[in-house]
Amino acid sequence: MKANPKIKADPKADAAAPAAGGGKAKLLIMIGAAVVVLGLGGGAGWYFMHGSSAEAAAEPAKKEHSGSKKKKKDEAPPEYVAIEPFTVNLQPEHGDQYLQVAFTLQVEGPEQVELIKANMAKVRSRVLLLLSGKKASEISTVEGKQQLAGEILAAVNEPFVPRGDEQEVTDVLFTSFIIQ
Repeated sequence: MKANPKIKADPKADAAAPAAGGGKAKLLIMIGAAVVVLGLGGGAGWYFMHGSSAEAAAEPAKKEHSGSKKKKKDEAPPEYVAIEPFTVNLQPEHGDQYLQVAFTLQVEGPEQVELIKANMAKVRSRVLLLLSGKKASEISTVEGKQQLAGEILAAVNEPFVPRGDEQEVTDVLFTSFIIQ
């Protein structure tokens, strides 16, 4: 097919046609770029907003945690003094019964360990007198054992010298407890 020389193409139409097709492509590219930029901006904003709040929430927790470590480092860890086992006759209920018990004292530091060891005869005497006044029915339950631990604690914490300071015994931990 030959081009008809009588019909001339409109140069404006020829120029507009490629521009219109290219304009749509450019518009699509610009819209796509804008979506990508907005998506990246939104994602970055979300990351920094949530990342900041998570870090901010973690920061006080870290400070509290490190503060508690400092506090624990300043405080001396508890020390323990094992007391040799006792065997005592209990108050009669159903014939002769005896108690064999071993326990450990928790104290507030090495000075207290030395004080308890230096006065072990007084410690053992106080505990022996306390235990020998008990009945098996009083100390055979968990509550009875807990009460006995409190009584031993009070007896051991009494000052070793008249008008002296109390010992710093904080707990009585039973390691053996047999009633027969």
